[in-house]
Amino acid sequence: MKFEGKSVVLTGASSGMGWEIAKMFASEGATVVAVARRKERLEQLAKETENMPGKIIPYVGDVSSEEVNVGMIECAVKECGKLDILVNNAGVMDEFKPIGEVTNELWEKIMKINLEGPMFAMRKAVEVMTAQENGGNIINIASIGGIRGGKAGAAYTASKHALVGLTKNTAYMYVNNKIRCNVVCPGGVETEVMNSQTNISQMGIGRVMAGVDQTIRQGQSSEIAATVAFLADDAAAFINGAEIVIDGGVTI
Repeated sequence: MKFEGKSVVLTGASSGMGWEIAKMFASEGATVVAVARRKERLEQLAKETENMPGKIIPYVGDVSSEEVNVGMIECAVKECGKLDILVNNAGVMDEFKPIGEVTNELWEKIMKINLEGPMFAMRKAVEVMTAQENGGNIINIASIGGIRGGKAGAAYTASKHALVGLTKNTAYMYVNNKIRCNVVCPGGVETEVMNSQTNISQMGIGRVMAGVDQTIRQGQSSEIAATVAFLADDAAAFINGAEIVIDGGVTI
């Protein structure tokens, strides 16, 4: 078991990539503070994994809140006495709206969840990890929208570019504290978030799809979880500040 005895905090755990990442860690022996807004889904996740070597601790909360981000880290420390791994996975999309269609409300929603949430979590995590002899490991989930300009709407693109930059800065600043920080940049993945877009900008989606190779399949959440497992493992100890693109070749 790769992660036996490890303490993990994971956001966006109630579906899609987060669901698969949580199951992966639990199957490998970790204690996972699984964070999401939907209590019933977290309880279902805990039930589905109850016979696995690890343990799921449901933590209900909205990651746009600083209080929730601080609380989930403190929960892991209370339960395990440490924090080994933080995975900032929670995120929302912006219906592919170009800047001319972005409202203040949409901009603030995207930034609070996609950028401010991870920032709050990372700030608390490094406070804990710098006091630990073995440091810690932070993995952020961004997107190819965080390294390209034509893969999403304006707000989402800006939020994920900022998350990539925050990752690299953290990796550099805390390398001497034995803290690694990397970012995973998936392409199109079959998830609930992708399927929940109901008011899509026709201009925005038209421009995005114009640059997409339709022959490349969508990814699966389990494939993202496998990459997170690799980065979280000590075998990847020399990987720090990296953008790991998982998109089937879309951005080649």
